[in-house]
Amino acid sequence: MAAESTPGHWIGKVDPAWRGEGPPPSWAVVGRWRSGPDGAIQEWQENTEYRPSPETLGWPEPTDPVDAAVQLASTGYGPAEDVYRSLVAAEVAFWVTGDGTPLTGVAPDGTPVLPVYTSADQLRHAGRLLAEVRPVVDLLPRLPEAHLLYINPASAVSMLVQTEPLREAIATHAPAPNDTPAAEATTEAEATTEAEATTEAEATTELAEATTEAEATTEAHDVLAEASAEAVEFVSIPGMDESPRTPADGAETPGATAGAGA
Repeated sequence: MAAESTPGHWIGKVDPAWRGEGPPPSWAVVGRWRSGPDGAIQEWQENTEYRPSPETLGWPEPTDPVDAAVQLASTGYGPAEDVYRSLVAAEVAFWVTGDGTPLTGVAPDGTPVLPVYTSADQLRHAGRLLAEVRPVVDLLPRLPEAHLLYINPASAVSMLVQTEPLREAIATHAPAPNDTPAAEATTEAEATTEAEATTEAEATTELAEATTEAEATTEAHDVLAEASAEAVEFVSIPGMDESPRTPADGAETPGATAGAGA
């Protein structure tokens, strides 16, 4: 045991999610023990700057890259930019009316939102409603004015995403159409392994099947309100809502819930 081999010293306990090189940042340290002259633990001191990781909080395993980025950003173990980058390449499901209009609602703080679901599991947990699957880059033009994207309202941690920073991320990270010569594009396509292609196809098919199973209902807004109320935690990160009550652009990272990981 470490205490027995280092009598008379303080021994820190680090959150298991921290895997960086070098000394861990203070927010990743749970606390520390002090060992006595005989190596026995005599005192425990908690770290008030500690931020519990998703694993420590007992959140379920992420269902997809967007959910993973949201979990890490909301706890300070990952950068907010990763949420935007993951959304750029993501397909999401969203509820629609009988004529195909995206079904909007309100977040717990009253913000007008379009709920979106980043995996088949997320959609199934939200309810059996008529839904559609589209890439985020294609969905944004259909988003009503003054509405935000509401990521996985029924998940362990949901998140409001403001659209302007997301558009900037798309402009920066999304590949431009027809910007690759035909020969180069062919080479890149051949380099893609069959296993990777199959995995991507299966993921898309699973999400599409989940939307096919959904049934249209006139109680859609009631289900949305119930799903929103069941969300375990409502978080904010830079470029997203500053607080659960007042969305704002460019908010600084709160110390314990939204700092970027080192």
